[in-house]
Amino acid sequence: MSVKQGTTARIQEAQPGLSPEAAGLAALFDHVPDTAFFVKDLAGRYVAVNRSLAERVGLKEPSQLVGRAVGEFFPVALAARYAAQDAAVVKTGHAIRDRLELHWYPRRRPGWCLTTKLPWRDVSGRILGLVGISRDLRAPGDSEMIPGSLAATLEYLESNFDEPVSPAGLASRSGLSPVRFARLIKRIFRITPSQLITQTRLAAASELLAESDQAVADVALACGFYDHSAFTRAFRSATGETPSHFRSRHRSTGA
Repeated sequence: MSVKQGTTARIQEAQPGLSPEAAGLAALFDHVPDTAFFVKDLAGRYVAVNRSLAERVGLKEPSQLVGRAVGEFFPVALAARYAAQDAAVVKTGHAIRDRLELHWYPRRRPGWCLTTKLPWRDVSGRILGLVGISRDLRAPGDSEMIPGSLAATLEYLESNFDEPVSPAGLASRSGLSPVRFARLIKRIFRITPSQLITQTRLAAASELLAESDQAVADVALACGFYDHSAFTRAFRSATGETPSHFRSRHRSTGA
């Protein structure tokens, strides 16, 4: 038995309901100290975590987190935010991707992370809970602070992408100059503010195309694209296929 297999087996022994895949991921993320990894059940209780997350909340072993919820470890405001995210993911089946938010770095120091949460499903597609990671943003020697107003602005974009938002408008809402706003977005997401707006709109459009019967033109309008042809060009550039083909393929294959 390899070292990784042995670690996976020990995790499964401590958490008997955990799949080999989830146990393997937990073992893998034990070697990524700048990332918190977690699997949670439908009630928001930890099923598996990596060592980094355990250490961030002041515990010695990952197994000490199993069966417990965020409210037992994080401040009330943070715990409420995390729990609301978890509930939305397991209820809707929709992922949260690269959400900028406050988390804890080692030794309970507050810091910024990019969090992604995906529904955790069994082989039949039934949602069992969620799996997620929170990746530290501050690199060694990185001295530029991320203002709290930026996270609020990105949440605004996620809820108002159908409106005529612009990089300049988002910068103003953040209380930042357009140049600094663009620099922070580029550092965090590795894309420009304009690309972030388009990416947010296309992600929403993909969900509507897959899950609704709205006409493609209506989907475009609902996601902030006021020109149907511009929407088609942007969607094809990002995915390699037209919106109509994406919808047809998704419905025929369930992919």
